[in-house]
Amino acid sequence: MLEQRGREYHRARLGQAIREEVVALIEGELADPRIGLATVTDVKLAPDGKSAHIFIGVLAERTEEEGEQTLEGLKSARNYIRRELAQRLRLRTAPELHFVLDRSEQHGGRIEELLKRARRKKAGGSGPGAKG
Repeated sequence: MLEQRGREYHRARLGQAIREEVVALIEGELADPRIGLATVTDVKLAPDGKSAHIFIGVLAERTEEEGEQTLEGLKSARNYIRRELAQRLRLRTAPELHFVLDRSEQHGGRIEELLKRARRKKAGGSGPGAKG
């Protein structure tokens, strides 16, 4: 039990360290024009530590294509990022990296808009969509 808690704590710390290093690499060292204003929203490390899913949020994403271009740029830099992680974090082997587009902000915005509409409809009862 105690040993398992220790492993989970280590995995969480390693995930946070990977997140911080990937952020630094994206902001300062990757010069790929496909990578837009990207931010790392989360890192999920596999229980065995051999792979990591890195969730990327693309700021001011206006089209689906912009997000996909950012992912393509990051996927092409995957080996460089992995090598840098191993070096900077002093890992024997860095985890295999999988970049995933994080759309939670977009979904959250859509849900918020729908809730506002529902509140207005409930409160007012009048307007373009009201019957009566």
